Amino acid sequence: MSDRLLVTAPASSANLGPGFDCMALALELRNEVEVSRDGPAGVEVAGEGAAETGDDNLFLRAFRAGGGDADGLRFQLRNAVPFARGLGSSAAAIVAGLVAATTWNGDGDRDLLGLAAELEGHPDNVAAALNGGLTLAWRSDDGVAAIGFGEPPADFVVVVPEARLSTAEARAALPDAVPHADATHTAARAALLVAAVGSGDGELLREALDDRLHEPYRVPLVPLLGAVRDLVGGGESVYGATLSGAGPSVLVWCRPGDGEAVRERLSSLNGAVARPLAVAVEGARSEWLSR
Repeated sequence: MSDRLLVTAPASSANLGPGFDCMALALELRNEVEVSRDGPAGVEVAGEGAAETGDDNLFLRAFRAGGGDADGLRFQLRNAVPFARGLGSSAAAIVAGLVAATTWNGDGDRDLLGLAAELEGHPDNVAAALNGGLTLAWRSDDGVAAIGFGEPPADFVVVVPEARLSTAEARAALPDAVPHADATHTAARAALLVAAVGSGDGELLREALDDRLHEPYRVPLVPLLGAVRDLVGGGESVYGATLSGAGPSVLVWCRPGDGEAVRERLSSLNGAVARPLAVAVEGARSEWLSR
């Protein structure tokens, strides 16, 4: 067997409007990690988080939590997922670390969701990063579970601002309670989102993406959401726009085939970059490299 391993893990967009803390979508923007015994031992980071090279590196912590022995190993991280932008950068790092550890140890069939959720603090992003596609995750007395339920009938454009937003700050904006009518409204939209995906009817997404549990309270922290909706709202090409995770990035749900045209319309936004991203139908993956 080779002593060089390549692991990739995708970005993810959680919440998806009404799927607060339980739904997430894997996106084809991947962090890569090469593990080897060649060259100097330690962590080397290129791209996002290039300064994070010590023992507090999240990938390295996950590698060790997954049973990996980092002594004598070289880890070359090439990060493409932006940090603190609501695109699951921490989930990608955690999942990559766990998959790298179990594959390196020859334990690749191990169920990693529970450990990944423990390290992340919530299961939605890590479920999508592990499994790919659209996932629904939940907690029960038996632990954390998740299922995949296909690919939404939409194209996606992600709008990523220059500014960052911590998950802790975004969580602090949420109230301790919401009106019963808002909870009922959002529960119906979450069910409608599942129905839209199951039926392949993109037009249902226009109603399904309307959330009242978290997005209204985070709007003051994420003015980009309103700016995006002003630019693309009401047109046939766009089903809706949702906060990506806790923000500040915004996920735009487009009619199939219209993603590039929508990106062009969003190119006028100052301080943000719009880019089409495909759904990552496959989650984290690993492969042994030849010398």
